[in-house]
Amino acid sequence: MSAVATAAPAGERFRGALQILRYNLPMYLAAGGAVLAGILCLALLPLPHPVALLAAAGLAATALWSAGSLLASHWIYDRSPLSRWTWLAELLPAPPRRWASLHAGLDETAGALDRLFPAGGTTLDLFDPEEMTEPSIFRARRLHRSPAPAADFRALPFPGGGLDAVFLVFAAHELRRPEARLALFRELARVLAPGGRAVLVEHLRDLPNFLAFGPGFRHFLPRSAWLAAAAGSGLRLVEERRITPFVAIFVCERGR
Repeated sequence: MSAVATAAPAGERFRGALQILRYNLPMYLAAGGAVLAGILCLALLPLPHPVALLAAAGLAATALWSAGSLLASHWIYDRSPLSRWTWLAELLPAPPRRWASLHAGLDETAGALDRLFPAGGTTLDLFDPEEMTEPSIFRARRLHRSPAPAADFRALPFPGGGLDAVFLVFAAHELRRPEARLALFRELARVLAPGGRAVLVEHLRDLPNFLAFGPGFRHFLPRSAWLAAAAGSGLRLVEERRITPFVAIFVCERGR
């Protein structure tokens, strides 16, 4: 093997940031239009000085959050260890013999889990248009539809105690109602074997994500929402860690 790595194509080096831009394009276009319109107004209209200062501050914040969210996305999805996925193996006491990956149409770990755990894997699409109502998920599904079979998050197609591990990567937050999330977590508790683990990967509605994504951080859920879903289903939180300040990993275990 050559000691000098070949540079990845630009589209691959910025794949994560470009995906975020594509899935949220209307929001970025609206922000850009608002900034341009605001600059024109400040240049052409004789606004009182305090009003002009407030308007300029608002425009600056909008521009900084738009650019900052893409820079943060590039760090998280393209530069950090996140998308190498090898860290997932560290979260389990042993390689699972039977596991499932659950997503909402966008399979973030496509191929990686099969390489890490080559035996006994199943991938399912839990998309429910009545529960998952955010426009970004519909755009993501139009752009990257997964071939995985569909499943109902309320009734996963596995026998009780049939899985050693379940992975939910940037998917469970699409269930916006607490009742729906609790129904999913109760299914996780049912299908996991004693000692089996559910690995949840999510952004959180917290200060780091607010600083990176501005008002868009409200699309994420607070840490307390995930702890409540785990506690309500009888799963026990056994590990919690971060990859970058923006991505939280929760490892929940079914009692033995």
